[in-house]
Amino acid sequence: MAGSKGCLQLKYDSTNDVIKYGLRCGSQQQKGKVIKCKAAIAWEANKPLCIEEVEVAPPKAHEVRIQIIATALCHTDAHILHPKFTKALFPVILGHEGAGIVESVGPGVTNCKPGDKVIPLYMPQCKKCKFCLSPLTNFCAKLSQFKDPIIQQEVMEDKTSRFTCKGKPVYHFMGISTFSQYTVVSDTNLAKIDDDANLERVCLLGCGFSTGYGAAINTAKVTPGSTCAIFGLGGVGLSALIGCKVAGASRIIAVDINSEKFAKAKALGATDCLNPRDLQKPVQEVIIEMTSGGVDFALDCAGGSEAMWAEPPPSQATDGPVDLPESPASCYTFTQPGP
Repeated sequence: MAGSKGCLQLKYDSTNDVIKYGLRCGSQQQKGKVIKCKAAIAWEANKPLCIEEVEVAPPKAHEVRIQIIATALCHTDAHILHPKFTKALFPVILGHEGAGIVESVGPGVTNCKPGDKVIPLYMPQCKKCKFCLSPLTNFCAKLSQFKDPIIQQEVMEDKTSRFTCKGKPVYHFMGISTFSQYTVVSDTNLAKIDDDANLERVCLLGCGFSTGYGAAINTAKVTPGSTCAIFGLGGVGLSALIGCKVAGASRIIAVDINSEKFAKAKALGATDCLNPRDLQKPVQEVIIEMTSGGVDFALDCAGGSEAMWAEPPPSQATDGPVDLPESPASCYTFTQPGP
């Protein structure tokens, strides 16, 4: 992330898709009062974020105001700034991968209290609807009940924002807006965590790490002794690699067009690393030869069409899944049919 003259330009390091930064401020006894703090505001598409002083209103019923201690940068935040993304509302405070401490709570909040460490969640979890209670999905019915513009959680449920800057309301982002020293979220949009948690690390659980690790553990359900192929070694891909390792995969083939990422991949458990640009034949053919017919699980953590088409079919004996955590079809598992 590079900045100048009070503005932030979203910029990715080719060797590390996840960039952490801390926003800190002193303890304030501001319960029930407006808090003035700093936030990174996107005033319009295709422009750098600007550090501004914002006013954060106190939480209303079933809302929680959080002091953000650490936040990470996810590529989704950059997508919103792309001029072709026409659904974005401006000005907006982006950020959806953070961790912080509860500053105050509104009436009716029972799942946290001031001083608790929490991870804001962009996916509401009411824990009561049939979807929250189902083992098959976590897509809370609360989202389907919302109407624009609340469907993307750009405002709170009363259709107003808790942020203002220069006398103008500023939209929320995905219900959490972690690019602010303080934010207000619904009490269904947070998870209380251990008091000893390192917030600069657990902030990654808000999106990137959970996406990759969960794809391996919960969606693909990687099995002990299996062979896996992971396409893309960014933050999500490395998290998926960790998931495969924890699940007991005996062979993990890591694929990326940037060979500088291979050292980290091997340190995390990759047994083989392939750069398609260094091969004399398509990478899927190489993997099929390496594995005597195909892998048990293939996870696309790049999202490009080349990666999807390059994924080798699972071996005929296993009918394993091709998981696409970084694709437009994210969260779905496509199982290859057997012979």
